Amino acid sequence: MKESAKKFELPFHVVKRSEIPIWKSMLFRVIAVVAALLLCSILGILMIGADPLKFIGTMFNGAFGSGRRLWTFAKDTSILLCIALAITPAFRMRFWNIGAEGQTLIGALAAVAVVIYVKGAPEWLLLILMFLAAVVVGAIWGGLPAVFKAIWGTNETLFTLMMNYVSTGLVAYFLLLWTPSGSSVLGRLDQGHLPVIGHDYLLLIILVLLLTIGIYIYQRYTKQGYEIAVVGESENTARYIGINVRKVIIRTMLLSGAICGFAGFLIVGALDHSVAVTSVGGMGFTAIMVSWLAKFNPLVMIGTSAFITFLDQGAAQVTTTFNTDSSFPDMVVGIVLFFIIGCEFFIGYQLKWKAREEKKSENKGGSQQ
Repeated sequence: MKESAKKFELPFHVVKRSEIPIWKSMLFRVIAVVAALLLCSILGILMIGADPLKFIGTMFNGAFGSGRRLWTFAKDTSILLCIALAITPAFRMRFWNIGAEGQTLIGALAAVAVVIYVKGAPEWLLLILMFLAAVVVGAIWGGLPAVFKAIWGTNETLFTLMMNYVSTGLVAYFLLLWTPSGSSVLGRLDQGHLPVIGHDYLLLIILVLLLTIGIYIYQRYTKQGYEIAVVGESENTARYIGINVRKVIIRTMLLSGAICGFAGFLIVGALDHSVAVTSVGGMGFTAIMVSWLAKFNPLVMIGTSAFITFLDQGAAQVTTTFNTDSSFPDMVVGIVLFFIIGCEFFIGYQLKWKAREEKKSENKGGSQQ
């Protein structure tokens, strides 16, 4: 009876790694990406009958196959990077801002509202007002959850998530207000266009790169960046050394919301020249993965945002070329991210087999005798 009642035990246990060389962690990630792409290729064979080389070649063609696709790739990467930069200071502080989608959308709405209600202003003044409106409204949208968190200890994840739906509702309301026909399609704005420098998207890319450098310097070399890191490690420690935790939380989320508002301004001023409930297109949620994969390092985020954009555009090209289901791109991105998340586990932890440890212990004991 005692033997049958014996509890089942796994033959291994999980141990946290003390440290791992950079080359080894990068090797794990490369292996994970290659394995994920191979699995996607196998699924491509089963679903569309394409061989792996053709499948992967089609993905690269979708992102880099022509000059137009390269510019589109750079543009989408830049917007995704901008939103990821916005949430990074908050995430470093362990404030889980899930509301970047709504903060960006409300910033875009504010920029469009300036164009609609400020008539007859010069283009340069209109752009300045659009920028200020988008940044201020975005900051307010990000600051509200921070105030409730800092003062009353509310759950920031649920609060910021719900604010996304409020933003969507406000955009839908104003679209009905601004379109007398009831179509809810605003159309292209005649004013409020950022100047074109060389290419339609070049100024946008330059602005986001400058912002990336700015956020990197802010986090790494400023007092406020240091305070964010300390609050993220331990609020009690931060209070002990004299940091005003409430002030840091509110200030950081104001910054996070303001950068989201700036992303909304770029969407209106440089890309869509309009607003819709789908203007952000889920990038506020994708940016969370971009920031997390880069370990909240703004410079590394350039690579992670480019990689996720490549997956999305490449898989979309596979869908077009082989006439597959429209959900196929989401499946490809999901598989690759699943493999990457899995490899992050093995970078931080390792499996220790109990039988081997017991054998080593016996050998060690025998040698000592």
